[in-house]
Amino acid sequence: MKQLYTLALLAAGFIATAQDGAPASPYYDGFNFEQAGTALKNALATKITNTHTNELTYTPGLWNALKNTDLDPEDTSHTNVLLLYGYSSAICPAGASTDDTHRRRNKDSNGGSNSCEWNREHVYPQSLGTPDLGQIGPGADAHHLRACDVDRNGARANKLYTTGSGNSGNSGSGWYPGDEWKGDVARILMYMYLHYGNQCLPTGAVMGETVSTDSNMPLILLQWNAEDPVSDFEDQRNTYLGNANNPFGQGNRNPFIDNPYLATLIWGGPIAEDRWDLGAIDDVFAAQLAVYPNPSVNHEVNIYSETELTEIELVNLNGQLVQKITRPNAVNQSYTLSNLPYGFYLLKVTAGESTATKKVIVN
Repeated sequence: MKQLYTLALLAAGFIATAQDGAPASPYYDGFNFEQAGTALKNALATKITNTHTNELTYTPGLWNALKNTDLDPEDTSHTNVLLLYGYSSAICPAGASTDDTHRRRNKDSNGGSNSCEWNREHVYPQSLGTPDLGQIGPGADAHHLRACDVDRNGARANKLYTTGSGNSGNSGSGWYPGDEWKGDVARILMYMYLHYGNQCLPTGAVMGETVSTDSNMPLILLQWNAEDPVSDFEDQRNTYLGNANNPFGQGNRNPFIDNPYLATLIWGGPIAEDRWDLGAIDDVFAAQLAVYPNPSVNHEVNIYSETELTEIELVNLNGQLVQKITRPNAVNQSYTLSNLPYGFYLLKVTAGESTATKKVIVN
């Protein structure tokens, strides 16, 4: 049973206590990962913007980039690219009528007129940017554009992403990217939000309710990020683009591909894969907890737990109990404490016989 509890603080956050994993070096050397919430979001935004040293041209730069970044990792001949939204195993032969469900296509069958070709899909629709993304800057960012069947791309058009299941396709008035691709889409849109800010607000491309920590972040993206782990294909793209010495590398990386858990630290929601052990977890119960954001938004910090909590305690560093809630009742999956004084606290949560403690700061 999943429950979300909310504590309203003046300023608070989850602090990772260790970093046992291996962030890509030297890209993240010296980066402070003992941040969360808005502080982490802003720091990562600065990082990916400042390291984006090579601006690709829309034509021919992006065509050539995708022929390198989007190669099928399982194709040792390096002949085929993978197509976003595709799901059938067949490969459309050159010049044939297409079945737009194809997952792979010859890398040199690129264009936009032949129905058996692939073209460049703007995961964030070009026309929905504020302003229009154009063909430079965000409109030519290879982290954002993916190889896609021409007809499948046309079927998606500029529909907003929405909930669904199974293969890609229309879902109500929106578009579901497919079970295989929903995590890719989520991590791309998070990257675009950090890099280009208000021009690429996630709510401009996604339907659904937003998280309480950020009115611009749809909850569905955090769910997709947690439900669909990073693939070898995503790692391949990220590594190529992150190396500015590659012929079509940009120099920057997508941090949410490097570690999906960074999204959890910024926005909360379902706990995503932590590839670097930033959470410093030591048992299953603690692994299912997230306390966010840091600094707080609207005087709130959230506790997300896979297990229903039976007690919440907030203790200051002098050992004094500041707040205690026994058998908290979630209202709309949230619980609120308010008007806490400034200081450092230990937040202790209990579920049956299991307990876990997180550090909290009220600035």
